[in-house]
Amino acid sequence: MKRRNASAVYVISVAAELAGVHPQTLRIYERRGLVDPARTAGGSRRYSDADIALLRRITDLTEDGLNLAGVQRVLELEAEVDRLQAELEELQRSSEEAVAEAHRHHRRDLVPVKQSLVLYQGRRRRAR
Repeated sequence: MKRRNASAVYVISVAAELAGVHPQTLRIYERRGLVDPARTAGGSRRYSDADIALLRRITDLTEDGLNLAGVQRVLELEAEVDRLQAELEELQRSSEEAVAEAHRHHRRDLVPVKQSLVLYQGRRRRAR
């Protein structure tokens, strides 16, 4: 079995009960591509805690009035938001590291202003 199957322990009847739906509903969700339960060597479905959470989310969305096509689109968009959020966090982390590195590098090159510049004060007028 794949590593994914290690946590997939619930048979379809238990998963349906935990999700609050009929086992046939789970089969429909699987046919529509909403869930993808693990399979035993004999072909029996096994659901994980993550699958149960997904089934509950699907139930919430259908109770809110979405059809299965709408549910699928919402799930796709939620997955995209999660992916983009993770990407944003990684970009923020790497940019903070780059800024810190630039500060460390440039600190060695900095010279106090009083030592390096003479401020222009305009042309002095001669007293007559």
